[in-house]
Amino acid sequence: MIAPLTIPVVPAAAAQAAALDAVVPVLRTERTMLRAPRLTDFSVLHSITGSDRNSFEGGPSTPEESWADFCAMTATWLLRGHGMWTLEHDGAAAGFILIGTEPGDREHELGWLMTAEFEGRGLATEGAQAALAHARDVLTLPSLVSYIPQGNTRSERIAARLGAQPDGTLLHGTVTVWRHWGAGA
Repeated sequence: MIAPLTIPVVPAAAAQAAALDAVVPVLRTERTMLRAPRLTDFSVLHSITGSDRNSFEGGPSTPEESWADFCAMTATWLLRGHGMWTLEHDGAAAGFILIGTEPGDREHELGWLMTAEFEGRGLATEGAQAALAHARDVLTLPSLVSYIPQGNTRSERIAARLGAQPDGTLLHGTVTVWRHWGAGA
């Protein structure tokens, strides 16, 4: 049960959440805005991770698994100074862009998740370009990669459009490391 979504947020807690939201950098492109995730974005994330679209990541995920991922990817803003943004297009949550580190990651990762409705429009590439520039110019990360499961050709094309190059595999050849910059860890 994912009761945290049904428990009302009291005004004082909402004010604290808004203060934290204001600290997450907002990145704007011609067609997208990357902003801090909000509780209302969980249903968008679960529409991606809870469907067969998540098969490359071992999904579909249960609501509880999606909630744990949502919380972990949002919490990294507090813990590491980077994390998941909600990608908005024309005021709608269209997907997510992430600069993160998950258990097992060897380097900082640039990732993206898009809803079926907004996939194929170049929005993930556009949002990821903004996050990539932020990682390089603001965070000054020493390296950045995208871990892409074999067969996820859409994500491979996005990584290539971003200028990344394949740089080996992990997990017995099931995941390709796409290097944006920096030496391998």
